[in-house]
Amino acid sequence: MTSHSTTDRPDFVRRQYEFAGHIRDPAHRPAPADVEDRRMGIYRELFYNNVEGFMSGTFPVLRRILEDAAWHALIRDYFNRHRAHTPLFLEMPREFLSYLENERGEHPEDPPFLQELAHYEWVELALSVADEGLEPEQLDPEGDLMTGSPVLSPLAWHFAYRYPVHRIGPDFRPDVPGDTPTYLVVYRDLHDEVGFIEINPVTRRLLELIESESGATGEELLRTIAQELSHPQPEVVVEAGRGIFNSLYEKGIIPGTRRH
Repeated sequence: MTSHSTTDRPDFVRRQYEFAGHIRDPAHRPAPADVEDRRMGIYRELFYNNVEGFMSGTFPVLRRILEDAAWHALIRDYFNRHRAHTPLFLEMPREFLSYLENERGEHPEDPPFLQELAHYEWVELALSVADEGLEPEQLDPEGDLMTGSPVLSPLAWHFAYRYPVHRIGPDFRPDVPGDTPTYLVVYRDLHDEVGFIEINPVTRRLLELIESESGATGEELLRTIAQELSHPQPEVVVEAGRGIFNSLYEKGIIPGTRRH
């Protein structure tokens, strides 16, 4: 890491960088010479434990599947190397994802699903504090999803993962990606509870079309899918889609139709 304690800086600035550098990486960055180690130890533990504790709470599955030494090495590396772009505490997990995606690099001891599992666990926190919503004049909660234009809740996020991240835990740690992608919808319901469902490729495609075809009716969207599948009986797809719509409506993932 490049040192900021250059000779052209005022002495108090250089001392601040020495102080902060030691807290970030006490094994390789010496503490200021005239500060008692007992006092520095309080700061070392306070700063690191705050970060580590918050990460443990945000990424509980990742914490459980990693051995203590591997977990603390990971958090220490993040704490040492990453330069956050926000002072907001709740944004810290997103900063950790940025570190994993852009700075962590290849580490043989890391599980291959590390980034995807961390992302999946971050989504739960992000949804729990998200303030997106639909204005009442935009949504008809009693609208017919087949004849009207379905609306996807802004608090329902769908993702495709290479690994079945919702199943990963101490007893299930896949070494290779699944044969097919895992499609998940993570959502916040009307009671502000965060849940998830696994969906198939057809439902995933339906959600994509709802996002991109804001004026189409539910039936038109389903017939588009039937055409894409070259299905010999489009009515079968339409009828199956009616059940999909009902299930998504009950969970608040599709809370109604668009008001015109």
